[in-house]
Amino acid sequence: MKGVKEGLIIGISIGVVIGVVLAGLALFCVRYRRRRSQIGNSSSRRAATIPIRTNGADSCTILSDSTTGQDSPRRSEVSNSLSLWIDGPKRRNISSVSGILKYPYKDLQKATHNFTTLIGQGAFGPVYKAQMSTGETVAVKVLANDSRQGEKEFHTEVLLLGRLHHRNLVNLVGYCSEKGQRMLVYVYMSNGSLASHLYGEKNRTVSWDLRVVIALDVARGLEYLHDGAVPPVVHRDIKSSNILLDQSMRARVADFGLSREEVVDQHGSNVRGTFGYLDPEYISTRAFTKKSDVYSFGVLLFELIAGRNPQQGLMEYVELGAMNAEGKGGWEEIVDSRLEGKFNAKELNEIASLGYKCINSVSRKRPSMRDIVQVVSRIVKLRHSRKHHNQSISSAEDVAFDVDGQSDSQIPITDLHREDSVDSIPDTPQV
Repeated sequence: MKGVKEGLIIGISIGVVIGVVLAGLALFCVRYRRRRSQIGNSSSRRAATIPIRTNGADSCTILSDSTTGQDSPRRSEVSNSLSLWIDGPKRRNISSVSGILKYPYKDLQKATHNFTTLIGQGAFGPVYKAQMSTGETVAVKVLANDSRQGEKEFHTEVLLLGRLHHRNLVNLVGYCSEKGQRMLVYVYMSNGSLASHLYGEKNRTVSWDLRVVIALDVARGLEYLHDGAVPPVVHRDIKSSNILLDQSMRARVADFGLSREEVVDQHGSNVRGTFGYLDPEYISTRAFTKKSDVYSFGVLLFELIAGRNPQQGLMEYVELGAMNAEGKGGWEEIVDSRLEGKFNAKELNEIASLGYKCINSVSRKRPSMRDIVQVVSRIVKLRHSRKHHNQSISSAEDVAFDVDGQSDSQIPITDLHREDSVDSIPDTPQV
């Protein structure tokens, strides 16, 4: 009898242990499936909604002012989850992009007068000006058959610019993939590239004040890519020909064919970019980071200062200037002669010193784009303060001159204290 009881107890114990183990496995499976589902949903939301910094590094919203504008001609083709198909031998789906329009080939052919309105030529292919039937003017970039960038870069631009929106980035409004052609449709930038203004004979010399404002615009665009986009994006091809100017001469960063998400694909097998703007550390390690863009931006700063590009010996010029300036002051020797001495020496030395930090051969010693934005913003604000102060002094002197020729009763006391608001100073100087 005793043996039967012991057997019964052992059997019950084994059954309980097995039951506990099975319950534990069931609970683990449920939690695992739930966790996988949460991760998938989180990734989808992050891809669809990218934080947009509306004013540098200080604030975040979901939309920016650059997303609003004229109605696009094919609004009916927009959906919250547009399935982007690229025609080809395998006709494969490459992504689902929100808000990107698919333009019919015949519409773009008509808008460009059968592709005769050429306005530029780049590594991607020719760029045409297009007047749409709605009255909207856009720029159409066509992938050349022998393009060095190829379809991978075409896909990259569509995927990245479909979710990146900032006032200092050139906005992609649509694409076309028909009849074996690949085209990207952008907001039209009426004043062309920065390079055309620095080196073109037809354009007037860009003033020093405007060069500093352009540098700030570019810095803000890069700061958004580095600190506002999730995950961060490295442009990898910052140069004067990839900086476009709108009708108000405000600058926007263009050409994202070589851009990559830093945390997703940091290493590349081949070095890509433009000679003279490439980070030496990137060339040696084949690893690109945000600081690679900082280096290219430093080269761009000296391009704005000296009015020459790396192919014209810019960096040798900079090193010569650095020896004379000892990295701090005295950069006047390398200033663009076309400015004819019309520049602020203090601003020049501050911008040059900042540029020299950006091109440091050791990437960790370079400033971040956020730091750069703060420095250039301070320079621009101090300039506006000086102008406002000088205008106030000039107004006071004019009043004093009038007092000498009139009696006190003829001068309203309010005129002696009237001053313009700082907000009335134009944000963009004239060329």
